Amino acid sequence: MTKKRRVVVTGLGIASAFGNDVDHFYNQLLLGKSCVRKLDVFDVSEYPTQIAGFIKDFDPGEYMQKKQARRADPFIRYAMVAGKKALEHSKIDASLLENLDKTRCGIIVSSGMGGMHSFSDGVETLIKESYKRLTPFFVPFIITNMAGALLAIDLGFQGPNYSISTACATSNYSIYAAAEHIRKGDADLMLTGGSEAPMSPICLAGFVQAKTLSTRNNEPEKASRPWDKDRDGFVMGEGAGVLVLESLEHALERKAPILAEYLGGNLNCDAFHMTAPREDGEVVARCFTDALEDAGISKEDVNYINTHATSTTVGDLCEIRAIKKAFGSHTKNVKINATKSITGHCLGAASAVEAIATIKAILTGMLHPTINLDNPEEELGDLDPIANKAKEHKITAAMSSSFGFGGHNSVVVFAPYNG
Repeated sequence: MTKKRRVVVTGLGIASAFGNDVDHFYNQLLLGKSCVRKLDVFDVSEYPTQIAGFIKDFDPGEYMQKKQARRADPFIRYAMVAGKKALEHSKIDASLLENLDKTRCGIIVSSGMGGMHSFSDGVETLIKESYKRLTPFFVPFIITNMAGALLAIDLGFQGPNYSISTACATSNYSIYAAAEHIRKGDADLMLTGGSEAPMSPICLAGFVQAKTLSTRNNEPEKASRPWDKDRDGFVMGEGAGVLVLESLEHALERKAPILAEYLGGNLNCDAFHMTAPREDGEVVARCFTDALEDAGISKEDVNYINTHATSTTVGDLCEIRAIKKAFGSHTKNVKINATKSITGHCLGAASAVEAIATIKAILTGMLHPTINLDNPEEELGDLDPIANKAKEHKITAAMSSSFGFGGHNSVVVFAPYNG
């Protein structure tokens, strides 16, 4: 059996409600500053949920041509900025970009829902006016693969390029797939992550009707409260997160900044229900243990998990049960937190944003708090959820978990790079 190549993270890029700078983004997380506020990009007066962690007046600036930026769906704009900023962070400038072997550079930047703004606008045009008024860009800008395709066109990357859509686990699936291309030798460098722009009437209405959203409209910043007994649903967020993954050899050869090492991961499926997780956490527990095996480490090596933890009544505790089953008595040594308590739930982009938070935790030695955890569930037990205040913590190995509608489970493993 061919030995798998080592994979390292050399760049991070983000588009978020806190802006497009990774360091500023993580500093806001450390401060526990919620980005959730009253949604004002369309009329929400008739909706029971009127809050979100949204991006307003997004300007892609130099990262997109102005004409393309005007036409493109927001999920594409977010991905273009996050992807190119990740390359910048990886010290790949125009000169180095020109000299890369682009047949061995690929992109898996995905979306759970794709161009929902373009879809919603197009349907409205069709109904109110005529098919003749529909933009010729309607189809290209709603399909989920177009963000990665346009990045490839701009960058000239000719390696593996596709999108994956597994609801809220989308970005972890993408990171895992991109890393596998490098491990197997298909590529030397991959841009990977996800993007989501769900702030449209049809998306809000859909989640409202699914009865998944918080209605704490009078206290937006307190609405997302994973593991708190008073939680009443998740809060929609949006944005994009992109990682640069490289083979260790490729990164060393070009003297790239190595931020962390990707050790492995696992994907599996509950095969249980369209939207509800298995309450016993059994299959998710196996996702954790199989990810450890793929990473070549033991549960005792892990001392931090960036959890999925969306602030739903059922889902939050299913994951806690899974962690306890997977880690047993070692849970007392594992710290966990919930990025969504601060950002809201970025859906298909969530696990990319959270992978960035995980890597920043490795680099800074600081874990951001789980905010609004005022009345914690007893079932947390001896797990430390970093309630309400950031905490210093030297990470030995970290896991980032993400689960999506349909029972799609995913765990990826990162660690400090030690040569």
